[in-house]
Amino acid sequence: MFLLDSNRYAKDPGGVSEKILKLIQSCGGELLASRLWNEQKLAFSVKGHRKGTYWLTYFRMNSSKLTDLDRQSQLNENVLRSLVLKIDPRLVDALVEHATGGDRVEAVEDATPVDSEVVQQDDKKLENKDDKKLENKDDKKLENKDDKKLENTTPLP
Repeated sequence: MFLLDSNRYAKDPGGVSEKILKLIQSCGGELLASRLWNEQKLAFSVKGHRKGTYWLTYFRMNSSKLTDLDRQSQLNENVLRSLVLKIDPRLVDALVEHATGGDRVEAVEDATPVDSEVVQQDDKKLENKDDKKLENKDDKKLENKDDKKLENTTPLP
C-alpha cells in the first residue's frame, strides 16, 4: 500500500499510478492488481500533508528486492509512505480478485442453511436480556444513591 500526495494524484491520476507500476517493475516485481483505495484526511501530518490518497497494490517480488523498493518509494516525490505486507499464498487469489472488482463468492460445501426467523428471535432475546440488565443496574444505582443520602443526613434534636 502506498500513501500518495493527494494534490499530485488529483492533477494526474494516470501518471501517478503509472509511476507506481514502473516503480514495482523496476525493482523486479510482477504487478497482480493495483487500484485507488481511499482518499481522506490524515490523522497526523505526513511530510507536511494533511490529506492523502491510499493506493492498494498487490504484487509478487523476491524478498531480497524489497529494500530496493522501499528506497525507491522513499525517493519518489509522489509517495509519502509505503507499507509492504507478505500475504499467505492461500489468500492471494481471493484478495487479487476482490481488488480487481470480482464479486465472486465461493460457497462453503459444509454450510447449512440458516433460518432467518430463528436468528431474529435469538437477537431479540439477547436485546431483551441486555435491556433488563441495564434496567437492573440503573435501579441499583438509584437505590445506592438514596441509601447514601440517608446515611449522610443527621437527625435533628
